[in-house]
Amino acid sequence: MREPLPTQMRASVLRRAGEVVVESRPVPVPAHDEVLVQVGSVGICGSDVHYFHEGRIGDFIVESPMVLGHEAGGTIVAVGASVDPARIGERVSIEPQRPSPTSKQSLAGAYNLCPHMEFYATPPIDGAFAEYVTIQSHFAFEVPESISDDAAALMEPLSVGIAAARKAGITAGSRVLITGAGPIGIIAVQVARAFGATEIIVSDIDADRRAQAVKFGADSALDAIADDAQLRKLGVDVLLECSGATPAVRAGLEALAPAGIAVLVGMGADEIALPIPLIQNRELVVTGIFRYANTWPTAIDLVRTGRVDLDSLVTGSYGLDEVEPALLASTASTSLKTMIRPGRAA
Repeated sequence: MREPLPTQMRASVLRRAGEVVVESRPVPVPAHDEVLVQVGSVGICGSDVHYFHEGRIGDFIVESPMVLGHEAGGTIVAVGASVDPARIGERVSIEPQRPSPTSKQSLAGAYNLCPHMEFYATPPIDGAFAEYVTIQSHFAFEVPESISDDAAALMEPLSVGIAAARKAGITAGSRVLITGAGPIGIIAVQVARAFGATEIIVSDIDADRRAQAVKFGADSALDAIADDAQLRKLGVDVLLECSGATPAVRAGLEALAPAGIAVLVGMGADEIALPIPLIQNRELVVTGIFRYANTWPTAIDLVRTGRVDLDSLVTGSYGLDEVEPALLASTASTSLKTMIRPGRAA
């Protein structure tokens, strides 16, 4: 017989920019199509850090207390009326989205672009720095026992890498430049290799991050400043721009061979000047990605088969009472993924 669920839970709440506190909140009750997940692990994303420091990202503004965190995994402990009770006890990775099923974008399969999207830790929707969360059952993906809670949570940033690789058309023989060797850049290295790229070059201004990129499978790593001239002459097929830095965008475009594809992944300045004659004369394709769609089964298989290593990305773990120092620690150049584990003792 299962233990009864608590009625209250602990959650780490961003009250305003620079202030995070732990509060007691009611355990959410799953709607008819939802599951209740006891959170095992949550990754800290750059967006969480932005909300903590600035209280906003572009047009998304924190106007009332909000729970951060959208990279989450855990165990189903209750289900809604329309969900098979046999799912209770499943370990799952959460795709933290709720699109409208009838929007034009959702019906076309691009549900990530749904204008009515409700996304974890995007104002005003609460995220997963809490002991329990709900999610629609079809966005709770079962993971095998060989996959840790940390890796289950990190299927979310892995999905960003998969979406970028798909958009770029990376395939066997592709030569790829990845600008920015932060967590997404490192994940992009692994995904590009899994998709068949035969040469992967990474650029970054930080020596620690360049070393990490090589450790995780890059063939070479260039200093984005000292090696700028060499970088611009690479003639690669694909640019995955993961830094958001304006100089990296410009240099990366120059590094593309004719008919090359640039996918803008990192968030940077609202506006930058682009070299239009270069784009026209080389017939470059310049596009972006916004989150992901239909990536979780691929993400789980890449980890399950050992083609992508997510556990080695974890460079620190903290409890709910330690979210503020965790957010600060996650920006260090030696940090890749910092995890919040809600069940960890204070």
